[in-house]
Amino acid sequence: MPPTDPVPTAALIVCEQRGEVHYEAKFRYGGHQVKRRIGRAWLSRDDVGGWRPRRGRVAGGYLDERRAHVAAAELVRTYVKDFNETERVERERRTRGVTFRELAHGYLHWLATVRGAKPSTIRSHQSDIAEPGTPHRRGTGTTAGLIMGALGDRPASKITPAEVEALLRTVAATGVSARSVNRAREIVCAAFNYGMKPTTYSLPTNPALGTDRRRVPEPGVLLFYSPEEIEAIARSLEAGFHRPAVLDRGELEQFEDDRDGEAVRVAAYSGLRLGELLALRWRDVDWTGSALTISRSLSSGVEGTTKTGHVRRVPMADQAAAALDRLSQRQDFTSPDDYVFCNALGRPLDGSALRRRYKRARDAAGLRPLRWHDLRHTFGSLLVAGGVDLVSIKDAMRHSQLTTTSRYLHARPATERAAAFTAAFSSSPSGGSTVEDGFSTR
Repeated sequence: MPPTDPVPTAALIVCEQRGEVHYEAKFRYGGHQVKRRIGRAWLSRDDVGGWRPRRGRVAGGYLDERRAHVAAAELVRTYVKDFNETERVERERRTRGVTFRELAHGYLHWLATVRGAKPSTIRSHQSDIAEPGTPHRRGTGTTAGLIMGALGDRPASKITPAEVEALLRTVAATGVSARSVNRAREIVCAAFNYGMKPTTYSLPTNPALGTDRRRVPEPGVLLFYSPEEIEAIARSLEAGFHRPAVLDRGELEQFEDDRDGEAVRVAAYSGLRLGELLALRWRDVDWTGSALTISRSLSSGVEGTTKTGHVRRVPMADQAAAALDRLSQRQDFTSPDDYVFCNALGRPLDGSALRRRYKRARDAAGLRPLRWHDLRHTFGSLLVAGGVDLVSIKDAMRHSQLTTTSRYLHARPATERAAAFTAAFSSSPSGGSTVEDGFSTR
């Protein structure tokens, strides 16, 4: 309906619900029958089952018939104004087509509500497609917003591979890694894949597919800590060396520092991801079976499934069991539903804050600047170095492919493999050739 159509007149309806009498406005506009509640009616039942005005002055919060007509007219005017504005925006959208900004936000909504992506994933994507000048979550900086700056206002159906490639060159010019450039390409590509669905915008093509992925260097050798270094970080936390003033620690601070030290040990000796560690509850600790049941993970403070969506049982080494046993000796929060790693109120820890404390303790101990996640790499690497087979490690770490686990093979001592090679070269296989006087015979 064009916005110049006349404003309709609403009919007043009296409605009684749960002992309350209300006026409602009923009218038709834009091909739709509309009914909206106006407010409580200053009415009472008459002798024949109808309605009549109550006696006395109209009380606050009630409407008599005259006031109800005025309120209904205002409601209709507001509805017509909003309806026409919505129609105008929709007509403009149909004329020019959906913009990349609308496409990207639709993709994020779909990712969260339909695909059930983890809150940390949504937050990361929101940062990727933030508007230029959006303040950072921490600090005083703002985001460059390169993706939205380049594509936000453009009709999605008119964006070309050349435009996306120009965006990627702009991202690369900021000095970020090839992986970061590819990340920008991937989110643009994902948004267009969503927009090509017949249930969304039926876009004809995905221009990001016509651009080149940047070559990412092969991952280097995974770095990991030795058991002595793990203990050094744990002791640094327990001693409060990460705090500005170690001597000012009280009972609460000591509780926190001891807990963080044990968190480092459990992470390194069980290979749990940070979110899995923070979601661990005492009922997940099987003391008799020497195993941890990992079925949940915390992401941005929200508890959900693990990264792979699977439940796994991780063998509990004595070193991890000892750390958990010490934690279980605390006075509070040791019932089955309590978090293993909690604050003084029993609530789960902030993963970002724990990582910051870990880094300060690591630096205070004078160790290599490995990340918290490298504690998980430490777990896999130490198992390989100790001769544990890759299949067992893959199962404990819940890798989807054995090739991922094989990255830890670098930790196996070269002397061990050299000895195996030597043994292979020292004997001739059955039916093989022999060497006599420089000639090969069979």
